[in-house]
Amino acid sequence: MFPEDPTTGAASDSVRDVPVRGDSVPVAPDNRDRVVPIHILPTVPAHFRFEAPPLTRAFDADDEDSPPQRVWLHVLLFILTLFTTTLVGAHMMFNFRHGLPFVDLERLTEVFTTGLRSPALFLDGLPFSLTLLTILMAHEMGHYVACVWYNVDATLPFFLPSPMPVTGTFGAFIRIRSHIPTKRILFDIGAAGPLAGFVFLVPALFIGLAFSRVLPGINNQGTLQLGVPALQWLAQKIVFPGVPAADIYLHPIARAAWVGMFATAMNLLPAGQLDGGHIVYALLGRMHKWITYAFLVMLLPLGRVWNGWWLWAVLLFFFARKHPPVFDNAKIGTGRIQLGVLALIIFVLCFCISPIND
Repeated sequence: MFPEDPTTGAASDSVRDVPVRGDSVPVAPDNRDRVVPIHILPTVPAHFRFEAPPLTRAFDADDEDSPPQRVWLHVLLFILTLFTTTLVGAHMMFNFRHGLPFVDLERLTEVFTTGLRSPALFLDGLPFSLTLLTILMAHEMGHYVACVWYNVDATLPFFLPSPMPVTGTFGAFIRIRSHIPTKRILFDIGAAGPLAGFVFLVPALFIGLAFSRVLPGINNQGTLQLGVPALQWLAQKIVFPGVPAADIYLHPIARAAWVGMFATAMNLLPAGQLDGGHIVYALLGRMHKWITYAFLVMLLPLGRVWNGWWLWAVLLFFFARKHPPVFDNAKIGTGRIQLGVLALIIFVLCFCISPIND
C-alpha cells in the first residue's frame, strides 16, 4: 500500500525510486515536486533547527541543480570563530595562571581584551579554542559524513562567532537541503553528530583535568559558576579522588570539554527538530509529537532552577516543535535501537539541570 499524499489524503497508485546508499526508496510521484523544508542540524542551543523557508523541490547531493557550496563563507566564519574563541580562551588561561575566577561578569570587557595585549597572551587561548572547535567540528562532520554516505544534500558546517564570555561562539550547524527518505537514514544522520562529538570530548575532558589544579573554594568565587554534569563528576572522582568539586580549578581545555558536554546535552533533548528529536521520531514515529509536548511542559518547572529552560521552551514551541514527516513504516532495526539507548546514556552523562549559575 502506497503512502497517502499529505496534501490530498489520497493514496498514490504508483511509485518512483530515489537512490540512496544501501536502499532504493519508493516515493509517490505526487510528492515529487512538493515543497521540501530546509533542516538545520546544530551543535549549540542557540542554533537549533528553525523551519526555514522551503525549497521549491527536492534534489539529491549529486543533482546538477544543487546550490553550490560557498566554501569561502564557511572558511571565513571558521576563522572568525577561531578568533573569538581564542580571545575567550586567552582570558581563561590568564585567570587560570593567576588563580582568578575563570570569568567575572563585573570585568566583562577583559574577556575580549586580554588576548589583544600581546601575541603571547593571544596564543595562550589556543588550547581552549582548538579543543572546542575540534569537538564542534567532529559533531558537525558526523552529520555531514552521514549525509554524504546516504546521498543527502547538505552544506558544509557554518561556524558562528559570538561575544558570549563562556564560549566565544554560538556553535555550528549544517543545512540539509534535500528530503530524508527513510527513518533509518534520519536516525543515522541525527545520531552521528552527538556520537562523533562525544568521542572527542571525553579525552579532552580527561586531558583538561590532568592539567587542572586544586584551589580551595575557587568555584564559589566570581559572578558566574558552571554546573557539573555527571560525566565531569565521574571524571573528577577519578583524577582528583576525595577533592570537592568546588576546589577543582578547571584548565581551559576542560572548560572546552564542558562546553562540548553542554552542546551535546542540548542537542540530545528529546524534542522537536533537535538531534534527540530526530532520534525519537525515527524510533517512535508519531509518538514524537506527544513526547515533544511533554518535554516542553517539563521545562516549565525546570525554569525555576535555571531561567534558560524557559527560553528553551518558548523557542522550541514556536520554531522547532514540529518534525518534517518521513513517509516510512519500515522497522528501524535492533542495532539502531541499541544506538538510541547509547545516545540516551550520553544525554544523561552530559545533562545538567542548572548548567549556569550567577
